[in-house]
Amino acid sequence: MLNSNALRALAASLALCLCASGARAQSAEAFYKGRTVQLLIPTSPGGNYDLNGRLAARHLGRFIPGNPNVVPQNLPGAGGMLLANRLANTSDRDGSILAIIERGTPQLAYEGDVNARFDPLKLTWLGSLSSYADDAYLLLVMDRHAARSVDDLKKPGIVARLGGDKPGSTNLTFAILARDLLGLNVQVVRGYAGAAPMFLAMQGGELDGQVIGLGSARGGQPALWNAGQLRPLLQFGRLSRAPELPGVPTARELTGDPAALALLEFAEISFFMALPFVAPPDMPPERAAALRKAFSDMMRDPAFLEDARRSGFGITPVDADGVRGLILRMAATPKDVLRRYAEIVARGRE
Repeated sequence: MLNSNALRALAASLALCLCASGARAQSAEAFYKGRTVQLLIPTSPGGNYDLNGRLAARHLGRFIPGNPNVVPQNLPGAGGMLLANRLANTSDRDGSILAIIERGTPQLAYEGDVNARFDPLKLTWLGSLSSYADDAYLLLVMDRHAARSVDDLKKPGIVARLGGDKPGSTNLTFAILARDLLGLNVQVVRGYAGAAPMFLAMQGGELDGQVIGLGSARGGQPALWNAGQLRPLLQFGRLSRAPELPGVPTARELTGDPAALALLEFAEISFFMALPFVAPPDMPPERAAALRKAFSDMMRDPAFLEDARRSGFGITPVDADGVRGLILRMAATPKDVLRRYAEIVARGRE
């Protein structure tokens, strides 16, 4: 027979369970009404993910039942890994925490990164603001460089010194891919804290170029771009050439080797969900569905699209199922391809 203390403890436990059950059973509108939702951002203020995260935060609440206030919060660290691990393991799963994550973060789990403590397929994907349809990841050099085309980077004596960010960063990884997979004469110079310092080094002659998004180069360095001082030589993240760069080949055009093409497919797949938004796993189904619908509705909203246009962002939406399909393709990548890609990424840490 239970004593009085045990009975009180049991009653309290049952009450907590009933409260939790009731909270999960709330309609999405009742849950979100008057609530503040956090939208976590994996980078410091001012970058592409930060600006797009804040763009979404300004509009998403209008489309969520109950119209909660959506507040952006920066949580940089470990190339987005910190945020992904937090979402998967410690964040509330009630729908009050959302995030934009770095596009390459899900790949880390499949590469076998020991710090990845999340399963991308268990996260609640909401969609992506960009399919990269209007963008490209460019290997570019200053116009004074001897290479007039990517073919010149295969000639003796013509070398491009490309800047790279922290180990594991996309620009560093793709510079190494250009060198080690495509056989281009590239010298990788590590340690630059982002694109802006690399552009300064390029103008000062310390570097010849870098690997960067078309939109970022055009929007971040309009004077250099508009004056023709930046020369794109190669496009990553594209199945075909970007319409505004018809004379610049894609990386896939430079190789017919099936093994190289398989590796490029895995390396580039994250571009096709370039700005993904996500929530923790195991959310109440009605709220997960409401968030997916809200995100989809937001991406078609005229006021949102006009705000994006004024901010210089092109929206090429990917819905939740589209993002999950890309994650499934990552998960299906053969082990030998994953191993080879992990080896290339590791070279950026040497």
